[in-house]
Amino acid sequence: MQRRIVIAGTNSGVGKTTITLGLLAAFRSKGLSVQGFKCGPDYIDPSYHTAVTGRHSRNLDSWMLTHDIVKDIFVEASTGADLSIIEGVMGFYDGKSPESNVGSTAEISQLLGAPVILVVNIGSMARSAAAIVKGFQLLDENIDIAGIIVNQAGSEGHYQLCKTAIEKECDVPVLGYLLRGDTPTIPERHLGLIPAIERGELDNFFTSLGEVMKERIDLDHIYELSGQTLEVSSSHSLFSSPKEKSVRLAVAHDSAFNFYYIENLQLLETAGAELVYFSPLAGDSLPEDIEGLYIGGGFPEEFAKELSEHQLLKEEIKEAILNELPVFAECGGYMYLTETLTTTAGQTYPMVGAIKGEVTMQKSLAALGYREVTSLHESIILAKGEKARGHEFHYSTYIGKAETEQAYHLKALRKEGKEGFFLPNVVAGYTHLHFASNPTIATRFIAACQSYQSKKGLHNETTTTNN
Repeated sequence: MQRRIVIAGTNSGVGKTTITLGLLAAFRSKGLSVQGFKCGPDYIDPSYHTAVTGRHSRNLDSWMLTHDIVKDIFVEASTGADLSIIEGVMGFYDGKSPESNVGSTAEISQLLGAPVILVVNIGSMARSAAAIVKGFQLLDENIDIAGIIVNQAGSEGHYQLCKTAIEKECDVPVLGYLLRGDTPTIPERHLGLIPAIERGELDNFFTSLGEVMKERIDLDHIYELSGQTLEVSSSHSLFSSPKEKSVRLAVAHDSAFNFYYIENLQLLETAGAELVYFSPLAGDSLPEDIEGLYIGGGFPEEFAKELSEHQLLKEEIKEAILNELPVFAECGGYMYLTETLTTTAGQTYPMVGAIKGEVTMQKSLAALGYREVTSLHESIILAKGEKARGHEFHYSTYIGKAETEQAYHLKALRKEGKEGFFLPNVVAGYTHLHFASNPTIATRFIAACQSYQSKKGLHNETTTTNN
């Protein structure tokens, strides 16, 4: 039995993240092993979950991934946990289309047969709260809204008024409440947040949230609601049958580069990679004896000065690319490989220079949303014409030189065109690809690393013979 519950909201900003974190902390303090999940492509919330639970939180995204793969990720990640808590995204029914549940928290809840606890902001209302809940129940009667948590109550008396109305009209239990100002304010999601989480600076915040939840929320009832059986038809897991480690793959990981889907790293390991982590921000040299390099997303603009000062590493990466090392870079990694990065303050810093072009930070969002990419070339991650799915979110723009080749044809709801950078041994772009949307990405990347390994070995043999 996989105990699981979805924490959904009527809309963004209703308190899903605060309540999810508080529940994770509260159940953890009761001695349970708790697994966190996040609907959608977000990186920040899973970082919070991971810090609270000590288990890597996972993204569950029914637009980027097939239903079977979503189930596979859920089962693989929740194995050994006493309870899984799945945080929703946006409003409960909000997804890819206004006409269906595709890509929504509602779809994930149905897919996993997970009971839903709906978070409702009851500020400045009483009986009307029941109308809101009733609407969510009636929009799709196949959805299991198993309980309600109300937020922004003015007083305990206000909570009781809303509880009475909801339970009478909607026949669903109200499991607890939070008063206005009841919980510590969730830290602003500034660009230094993830390193602060990793340093343990938010531990007291998480503990405080857990204590409030234990006081205000019926945890035993939530645990009872989570006890439905999940039937999983997947006969083969993406993460089973790992191949013997055949190549060493360097992975940039530090405060500047830390946005990775866990499944991407797992699939690379399953395909035969030994992952070797290093920190460009610390000025680490490239790890020795590597056959590939993966630079994920993050916030290089926040550390542009520091990154620019590590000249030796920049030269190593540029030379490695010239020597045909297979390199995949996304978003922040893409920015790092360009010639220069200009901050919002107008300061320009030299980057690696392997990609001919310049990146400039904007004060407003430059791109946001789901993306489907089609490879324009036979590349190290995709065959020509092959597709993959991902997500784009950035405040910067890239202006390339005329001679640069682009990697993908990109298609989105309101956007279509070419994107990224291509060399026979390099693919880089703003889109964060989810490898599980096309698992051949990992196997193809590792095959490119193996090919490089063979060429490197042949070169070494030739050099030895000539000497």
